[in-house]
Amino acid sequence: MTGQKNDITLQRITYLRGPNIWTYRSVLEVWLDLGELEHHPSDKLPGFTDRLLTLLPALAEHHCGVGERGGFLQRLREGTWAGHVLEHCVIELLNLAGMPTGFGQTRSTSRHGVYRMVFRARNEQVGRAALTQGHALLMAAINDQPFDVKAAVAAVRDAIDDCYLGPSTACIVAAATDRRIPHIRLNDGNLVQLGYGAKQRRIWTAETDLTGAIAETIACDKDLTKSLLTACGVPVPEGEIVDSPAAAWAAAQDFDAPVVVKPTDGNHGRGVTLDLTSQADIEAAYEVAARHGTEVMVERFIPGQEHRLLVVGGRVVAAARGETAWVTGDGQHNLAELVDQQINSDPRRGTTEDHPLNRLNPREDGVMLLDLQRQGYTPDSVPPAAKRVLVQRNGNVAIDCTDDVHPEVDHYVSLAAQAVGLDIAGIDVVAEDISRPLHEQGGAVVEVNAGPGLLSHLKPAVGKPRPVGQAIVEQLFPSDEHDPHPGRIPIVGVAGTRNTHVIARAIAWLVHLSGRHTALACRDGLFVGQRRTEPAVTRSAAYWEASHRLLMNRDAQAAVFENGPALVLDEGLPYDRCHVGVVTDFDGAAELKRHDISESDQLYKVLRTQIDVVLDDGVGVLNAADPRVAELAELCDGEVLLYAVEGNDGDPQVLRDHCLEGGRAAVLRDGKVLLLTGASEHPGPDVHSVLQRHGHGSTAEIGPLAEALLAAVAAAWAFGISPELIAAGIETFDLGAPRA
Repeated sequence: MTGQKNDITLQRITYLRGPNIWTYRSVLEVWLDLGELEHHPSDKLPGFTDRLLTLLPALAEHHCGVGERGGFLQRLREGTWAGHVLEHCVIELLNLAGMPTGFGQTRSTSRHGVYRMVFRARNEQVGRAALTQGHALLMAAINDQPFDVKAAVAAVRDAIDDCYLGPSTACIVAAATDRRIPHIRLNDGNLVQLGYGAKQRRIWTAETDLTGAIAETIACDKDLTKSLLTACGVPVPEGEIVDSPAAAWAAAQDFDAPVVVKPTDGNHGRGVTLDLTSQADIEAAYEVAARHGTEVMVERFIPGQEHRLLVVGGRVVAAARGETAWVTGDGQHNLAELVDQQINSDPRRGTTEDHPLNRLNPREDGVMLLDLQRQGYTPDSVPPAAKRVLVQRNGNVAIDCTDDVHPEVDHYVSLAAQAVGLDIAGIDVVAEDISRPLHEQGGAVVEVNAGPGLLSHLKPAVGKPRPVGQAIVEQLFPSDEHDPHPGRIPIVGVAGTRNTHVIARAIAWLVHLSGRHTALACRDGLFVGQRRTEPAVTRSAAYWEASHRLLMNRDAQAAVFENGPALVLDEGLPYDRCHVGVVTDFDGAAELKRHDISESDQLYKVLRTQIDVVLDDGVGVLNAADPRVAELAELCDGEVLLYAVEGNDGDPQVLRDHCLEGGRAAVLRDGKVLLLTGASEHPGPDVHSVLQRHGHGSTAEIGPLAEALLAAVAAAWAFGISPELIAAGIETFDLGAPRA
């Protein structure tokens, strides 16, 4: 095409980590200046739509605002702007890279040609990588230039691999999310907190904070493990630790049977050689095992197939078996080539966690080399046509057999995990048939492993996946405890600008008096109990991070957060849901011009975020004196409790209507709080008297502080604190700024 278009300018990129004006989840928000493309929607760019669909054919499936398949294609044909197209390009690249994403929006701003585009981003770096590639792809399609889509997808996938959780951890987090248990990633790896504050549990892949260090140490010592299992009556093979090739051969002679040579502290079957009888093979196997562990064990060989049974909380939740790997000679290709042709060509095999089976490399695997040598071969040998050659004896354990496990096997395996003391264990069993009792076939438990991999149960090569993540979450948060919100501590969020720090401090004080160790984040600092843990911070990012850290504190049995409009716009809320959400006012628009906000009415979309996250059995507390704030009631999933200072015309009409319908409200009349439920009234604290005793005598001073204490009383009542305790608490609340 002629007339190359100038590039779109990405003016500002913001990662919103918590619930925000767009959605409950984390998103990447991008401010775009389309430049000259503002005058060239998609239908005014000759050939653009066809070029774009050639690069990303699946865009034809996107629904867009039309709400049906092909909706976005319809918008392209009719004419839509480049910011909207970029949104869909980014989403499709994320889909192709293996991180399905369906949410995105693009909205104009008050500045000509400038848009805000947002899309779901579970991780900031992944979102930025997708944005970079989507931007380049879009401009290539606009200017009719070549673009390598495969390379773009690979770049996004690399970012996912670098940043995202491993499959074992991810499946547990997903199971927790299904039960609405929040999570916090504690490092760049797989250490994750499930739940908040005192209700939290921690996982690290398939280990939890219930996994004892002693039990883990025992599991690493195979000789000690065997002695404990033997004491419990669990069948195990005889074994002996040896310190040299000669000692290995001597031990094997004592058994007078085929043996296994393996490292005592290895894992994933590395360094394990099976079914050995000759001195040369046993001594060679010793050298292989020694490279994979600190000590070497020789034990009696148990004939049969290898099985991995996953035990969680004392019961078997999944089982998989392995199989031997063979190739068949053709008289032309060597064994290394035959392995690539006949085994590694299986699409289920690979080198990443997405593949249930590993690729085999007989040139580098010492056990495979030894097994080939025992048959008279090397990787370069060319076996005759039709000759079957054993390549791997203990291959990937990836064939699901959960439904076949015999009850006696289940019993012994569960007993083995209990004997070692592991809450989650991978138990290796060798048996001819897992559906028969072990004693009938000479089967045995050969290993107990802490921190077992879950991939073989999540993505078996054969059979159906097992819900192992759900089992682990159930172990950490038992359903029979009947907690309506497992992993959650009560959270109160206060949004607005008018004395919200005083309101938050007063609420935290009242919750503290009710018997909960309470965390508080407000402009006065961060507190746990009555101790200030961090000084005040003003920058949104630093405040969000500090607030989020409170949810990691195991002492926190409840938490109160002050959330200004700028925090919601810059970072999002520091929690995902709350039990009580308070909105005081729509002030502060003048400080939000960088967010294209100039009028207070625009704050409706910002401060609704606090009400959007109230749990369905929670309470939204709204200032009925401001009709715009009161309108947020329709967005609340839980109960609504209104509050207001009585005016010259009495209580606001919306509050009176609310009470006529049986709702709750708190009003300030003649300096005293009244708690209303329908037509009934209950006296609350005398706020004016409290303020006067604290030296606040002027009307100008009392008014704003009285309204703040009224909001705190309303929130405490919504929290479930008794009116009597609220009254006593307001009497003892220190209005002064906390000392450092």
